[in-house]
Amino acid sequence: MDEQQRATPATARVAAWAVHLFSATGAVLALLALAAISKHEWTEAMYWLFAALVVDGVDGSFARAARVKEVVPRIDGEALDLVIDYLNYVFVPTLFMWEAGLLPNPLFLGALIQVSSLYVFARRDMKTEDGYFRGFPALWNIVALYLFAAGLPRDTAGLIVAALVLLTFAPIHFAHPFRVRDYGIWLPALAVVWSAATVAMLLPGISDAVRSPLLMLSSGAALIIVGLGLFRSMRGPLPAS
Repeated sequence: MDEQQRATPATARVAAWAVHLFSATGAVLALLALAAISKHEWTEAMYWLFAALVVDGVDGSFARAARVKEVVPRIDGEALDLVIDYLNYVFVPTLFMWEAGLLPNPLFLGALIQVSSLYVFARRDMKTEDGYFRGFPALWNIVALYLFAAGLPRDTAGLIVAALVLLTFAPIHFAHPFRVRDYGIWLPALAVVWSAATVAMLLPGISDAVRSPLLMLSSGAALIIVGLGLFRSMRGPLPAS
């Protein structure tokens, strides 16, 4: 233990390690989703993936509050996040779409998803200074969710997947609901509405009369968030500071 770490209060070290442990639960959630997929429990798998999305959405705030970079400098939290995110955003959702029979050519399209997503996770300029993603940010968990919920024909689903693979390399932006500050509280609030509608439409025992409006609300909120990213693309580069 170096001098700086010895000077750090024990409570701060415990808090920092607790944040890393919380982030690491994402890998366990990926394993649980895989187990549900192996049993063809599609809704259960989606719940685990959604739980992983929540963990990923809040662990960054916890990390900044606990100053993990300063308190535990030898652990790279960003690398930890990338590994877990690739599991929950790319690998597990690809297997979900394959096993659930959502894609017309799962091996070919699955390979495209894997390779294009590696580009996303490896690029150093994944995000802009103002909190937007460059290109489609490999949110294949969300894609799998809507393909499953909407029950689209496989050929249509294949075209959507192919288009999103291409958009991975496109010079467009996608908004991060909790890092973009252009819209104040409204963008995070929209993300909360999306989360509530999405969870509700996956609840067991929901009738089609209720599920359909929830699907429309969920997809509508998602489209607004996508539209805000495209609007950012139309604005062009940020002015020099």
